[in-house]
Amino acid sequence: MHDAKRHDEQLNEPTVSSETIFTGKVIALQVDTVVLPDGKQAVREIVRHPGAVAVLATTDENRVVLVRQFRKPCERVLLEIPAGKLEPGEEPLACAKRELLEETGYTAKEWIHLHSMFTSPGFADEYIHLYAAKCLTPGLQQLDKDEFLNVLEVEMPEVEEMLSRREVADAKTITALYWWMKEQLKAEC
Repeated sequence: MHDAKRHDEQLNEPTVSSETIFTGKVIALQVDTVVLPDGKQAVREIVRHPGAVAVLATTDENRVVLVRQFRKPCERVLLEIPAGKLEPGEEPLACAKRELLEETGYTAKEWIHLHSMFTSPGFADEYIHLYAAKCLTPGLQQLDKDEFLNVLEVEMPEVEEMLSRREVADAKTITALYWWMKEQLKAEC
């Protein structure tokens, strides 16, 4: 392990200069000049993101809760698990609870942190925390004023078909659904 760590250090790209060229509501775009392991310089464009959560919510009937939402960057409606960005200072679990309630109306008695991962490390630092939510109680959606989506509950055989037909194109959702099918995360409320 120490040998791998030493070799990893040889891959580092120290920053020579950094400039933020855009700051928006959700992201910032930064351009860095770095020194490569061979001593040459290169430019790296980096999307800075505050982080996010995603929720694999399953009902007592062993259905997964999904949302259909238009995603402008993709110019299409995507099928996704509930998710959203972290607010400044917000803990990931608190954000997961908030997003599940806002998008679906559900609250959950049981929460399990499944994994945390980078979404697109080639150009972005977004780090998303994946939670499982079980023992759900239905309620009313509390969507943001600019948020429009449809909620659906899907049984595992239909999820398997959707995945085999490549109807799910969102990476966090694909990851979560395969996790669900592998682990059979059933609620015992």
